[in-house]
Amino acid sequence: MRQSGLRLRYLAERAVRLNPTNLMECARQAKRISRAPLPLIVADMLWCSVRYEMAFRDYAVWDIRSLSAKERATWMTHPKAFRLNTTLNGPDSRAILGDKPRFYRDFADMIRREWLDVADADATEVASFLARHPRVLAKPPHGEGGAGISIYTTDEIADVASWRQSIIDRGQSLIEEVIPQHPAMAALYPGSVNTVRMITYRKPDGELVVIAAVLRIGNGGVIDNFAGGGMFTMLDEHGVARWPGVDKQSNIYATHPVTGMAIPGFAVPEYDAVLAMIDEASRRLPTVPYVGWDIAITPDGPALIEANHNSSVFQMKPSASGIRTGLLDRYRDAVGPGVLDRRR
Repeated sequence: MRQSGLRLRYLAERAVRLNPTNLMECARQAKRISRAPLPLIVADMLWCSVRYEMAFRDYAVWDIRSLSAKERATWMTHPKAFRLNTTLNGPDSRAILGDKPRFYRDFADMIRREWLDVADADATEVASFLARHPRVLAKPPHGEGGAGISIYTTDEIADVASWRQSIIDRGQSLIEEVIPQHPAMAALYPGSVNTVRMITYRKPDGELVVIAAVLRIGNGGVIDNFAGGGMFTMLDEHGVARWPGVDKQSNIYATHPVTGMAIPGFAVPEYDAVLAMIDEASRRLPTVPYVGWDIAITPDGPALIEANHNSSVFQMKPSASGIRTGLLDRYRDAVGPGVLDRRR
């Protein structure tokens, strides 16, 4: 009775937050792999949100409609990941990692790029920064998911003072140089800095566990984020892409549509150095053991882009990998079963 009551309460909370537009968009996406009528898919999505704590986008992106109940129970979900953050990470995790200027100062030796908070700099300082860098990236100092990011060519900025004020007004007060990426990463897609997302957990005994290793690739835009039009694939323990890339709309790419580069089998350069970097970086965060690290690969080695206290979830959809089970057991093995098996 208690578990049933908790599920009903979760369904009620879910109903309050329900976004009908998002629900129907995900349902139509899920229908690509199903002959079921749309109302049945919607009902199944609502059931999965209660039974498996599954977000609607999770249901659509991971082909959940095609899976059995036993297979569905193996998938990690975004609500579960949110619970890991709130349970495992300290209350200071957002302040430590969500404040990008603070993060850049704390990890100055690992970010490998120059940056400036224009809200704390005058026009002369901003002009000096622009003179050193032909292209700069501007973004919110507390943004998430790649939102609000723009790239500017500095020789097209005629009035530095006006430009400085305009990006402050747009909430893009943090500017940084566009770091060069390793030639192999640029060959995959040169329009954005393609990054590696490493989802890790440092156990109480000090062991760092890599739960998931992900290659994120841009596709027509200046960022590689999944939510911003990019794609991803999973990496093996050696940093080699296991499967094609997939995007938010469930498109599958065996080769990159812009460059023609094959995605399965692509080897991330400097992968051992990536592992060494996150091992060292994680030791600086004793109150934040569960982290999603974003890392670029430059010609001189890995560069830390940011760290996420509430990491997204990455798993490969069955229609791209042929594997019908998710990574929930991998998360359980890392953090222990108690947190993930606790019902809301």
